Amino acid sequence: MEKAKRFQVSLKVIWGSSIALAIMASIPKLFDADSTPGDLIINSSITLLFSLFIWYYNIYSLPKFSSQRTNKSLFNWRLLLSVVMGILLMVILVIAHQELFQVSKMDAPIMFELRGVLINLIVYMFLHLLFQNYQTQQMGVELERTKALNLGAQYELLKQQVNPHFLFNSLNTLKSMVDMQDPQSSDFILKLSDFYRFTLESRKLDLISLKEELQILDSYVYLLKARFEDGFDVVKEIDSKQYDCAIPPFSLQLLVENCIKHNVVSLDKPLQIKLYTENDFLVIENPIQLKRGTLSTGVGLNNINQRFQHLVHKEIEIDKTETLFKVKIPLIYDYHNN
Repeated sequence: MEKAKRFQVSLKVIWGSSIALAIMASIPKLFDADSTPGDLIINSSITLLFSLFIWYYNIYSLPKFSSQRTNKSLFNWRLLLSVVMGILLMVILVIAHQELFQVSKMDAPIMFELRGVLINLIVYMFLHLLFQNYQTQQMGVELERTKALNLGAQYELLKQQVNPHFLFNSLNTLKSMVDMQDPQSSDFILKLSDFYRFTLESRKLDLISLKEELQILDSYVYLLKARFEDGFDVVKEIDSKQYDCAIPPFSLQLLVENCIKHNVVSLDKPLQIKLYTENDFLVIENPIQLKRGTLSTGVGLNNINQRFQHLVHKEIEIDKTETLFKVKIPLIYDYHNN
């Protein structure tokens, strides 16, 4: 997994702000008739060195706390420690400059201390806000990464979803056909083989053409009709111009399976499922003839919806009346096989 981006502050920000503060600290000296170039250099150098120290001290103290929950308050014990350290440093810098330059007349030490505290507060609060923004961004990145990984894992499971009950029922149907010496047994075996060959090939793909998906559906329907005979039928009214569109593999198989799962399928009450295009949607329509005691959990439709959300950021549409149930899945016009 990609490592989190380390918190950094640009050198241009650090040095640029420090130089700017040094220049600003020397401006009052320009209007002082008694000031000399040496006074300007001393004021500037003290402010520059102090600002650089405050920047780097606060920056390198952040990793110590970055693994812990950051206090939302700007003012806490870390600020107090930074101010105390700044006051001590300013004392050291003033004394060092007095000894180094042998200056007999300098600004009162209290003026340097006040300047130091002000600089410390400005740098600390600015850096604290930058770090808070960095942590918020990292949390957002981690959240998106976790969401993507979770969706990816769910999608891989959905792609590999082939109902084991269907295989069990198909094998039982095949056994019955063989026992009865049904001449269609050979065709049934070939269609079953084709269906699972399609399954193995298509599970590696995120999207396939509608034409290929309909071929998979044809094999699936043939196997179902061997079991339900005339109690089940699929009517396709799809414009051939739409065959180059794409959908996630096994979407139609799962939707047809969902129809059979929840509705009565019998010779007395045949179930007819219609497939047709409407605008940029493929519509799967069936009459509502619910089985007794069947409670829909919506898991199947939710799984299909998640696949479309993950791949193309679109959702399926469901239209239900008292007599008809329609599921509309978006057709994808621009795609590349993965």
